[in-house]
Amino acid sequence: MEEKNRCSWCLSSDLYKEYHDQEWGKPVYDDATLFEFLLLETFQAGLSWITILNKRENFRKAFDNFDYKKIALYSDDKIQELLLNPGIIRNKLKVYSAVTNAQNFIKIQEEYGSFSKYIWGFTDGKPIDNKPKTLKDVTATTPLSDTISKDLKKRGFKFVGSTVVYAHMQATGMVNDHIESCWTRNQ
Repeated sequence: MEEKNRCSWCLSSDLYKEYHDQEWGKPVYDDATLFEFLLLETFQAGLSWITILNKRENFRKAFDNFDYKKIALYSDDKIQELLLNPGIIRNKLKVYSAVTNAQNFIKIQEEYGSFSKYIWGFTDGKPIDNKPKTLKDVTATTPLSDTISKDLKKRGFKFVGSTVVYAHMQATGMVNDHIESCWTRNQ
């Protein structure tokens, strides 16, 4: 992989670099992709992102290509199957939360027309550019991620603490936290 100036958090593997260069921080307005990142971020809680990235394709297969409409209808048998799948994170509470979160995701779509309208409504539909000079300038939470987290929890979502929500905001480009010297900064 070509060596370019990148955010230092992604330098440990080619998979990390590829994710950083092609996905992280790029605005996502598509509900299916927003749900994929929501599911992955909730499983990441307490773990490293590279752990999730390494298992992403396993998650994709196990969770029906992140189809929230199917996930919302998972039976106990399907949940038990997931809990036996060594390719994913087999945390019982997180697996159950995937189903609950899919159900609540659909409720938000029904209320707002799309999850995208709901989530991007917190930023008036535009990315927030934090313009960090170094990685030390990037925070794990913000007052806005606190607000979104509280609202999601009020709506019944699980594993959506402020840190998870902020990571979701970064991943889906709601915030641009690429450091000043990163080649993707103004892409």
